[in-house]
Amino acid sequence: MLCRTANDLYWVARNVERAENTARLLDMAQRIALLPERLDRGKAQAAPWRRALDSLGLVESFQQRHGRIDAEGVVQHLLLSPDNPGSIYSCLRTARENARAQRVAITAEMYEDLNSSWLEIRRFDATRLRQQGLSNALEWVKTRSAAFRGITIGTLGRGEGYRFLQLGAFIERADWSIRLLDMISSDEELPETGEVRDATQYFQWSALLQALSAFETYRRLYRESVSPAGVAALMLLNDDNPRSLQACVAAIHRILQSLSGGESVEVARQAGALAAQARYARIDEIIAAGLETWLQDTMGRLSRLGNEIHRQFMTTEVVPFSPPGMSQSQWQRSS
Repeated sequence: MLCRTANDLYWVARNVERAENTARLLDMAQRIALLPERLDRGKAQAAPWRRALDSLGLVESFQQRHGRIDAEGVVQHLLLSPDNPGSIYSCLRTARENARAQRVAITAEMYEDLNSSWLEIRRFDATRLRQQGLSNALEWVKTRSAAFRGITIGTLGRGEGYRFLQLGAFIERADWSIRLLDMISSDEELPETGEVRDATQYFQWSALLQALSAFETYRRLYRESVSPAGVAALMLLNDDNPRSLQACVAAIHRILQSLSGGESVEVARQAGALAAQARYARIDEIIAAGLETWLQDTMGRLSRLGNEIHRQFMTTEVVPFSPPGMSQSQWQRSS
């Protein structure tokens, strides 16, 4: 397969997955901002929105452009801003452009679905968002992502194109499994001690599960009160959870082995090492050593894997891994 085709298909999937996970991030921030403990404290009420930006590395750029961090500004920036390459609007636009460039490599149904999503989000504005409600808009984004995923599985042949689409989706999902967890685990606005802290923690971790559509899965698998250790285990190490880090990196390893034709290449070795780390890690050891430290280390390994995928299959030039706040073209120009 041509490098350009592989690159475009990879980014189609990454951008669709990024749009969905950005919607889940906004969903989580909205749920946390509505906690009773935060309603009487303006600064604390804004904290979830700041943490949402911080998880994407966008605090400084947002403040330079918009100044004060508040719910309305962050929602506009992450959902509808054409100037933010990581916004849901921009992700759907880029996915559609890449799909249009590779019409012969995908099915007509796949392109029509992406084109419909793009045409619909172009009609969104602040007035419509207020009328429809943020929750409904975010559910629409999740539904469109799920529809594209289902159409891809149901209509596209299992050749190299399909594998590059799957690779992009799982790389992006693995990245976000860490970012979303880190947003909660590093919250500095919690009360220091007491029942208020315990209650706030419970609702925050529950909000994370609900934003990821994993609350029922947690209850079914653990049958215990929501706890930081339990949620971290579900999101990082449980392969029964389709959005967990372990499930994603295992899929990435299988795909890269297939794309490498069984040859021993660096990209497959890195993916295998990351999959083994997630498979054999224990949550008690991770927490004892420091959850945030483990998350940052794993994020670094995932970033290096992304660089190696790009070098191996899409270009001869090594470029930095694209974070969610950076567009495909910015990533490719930033070497």
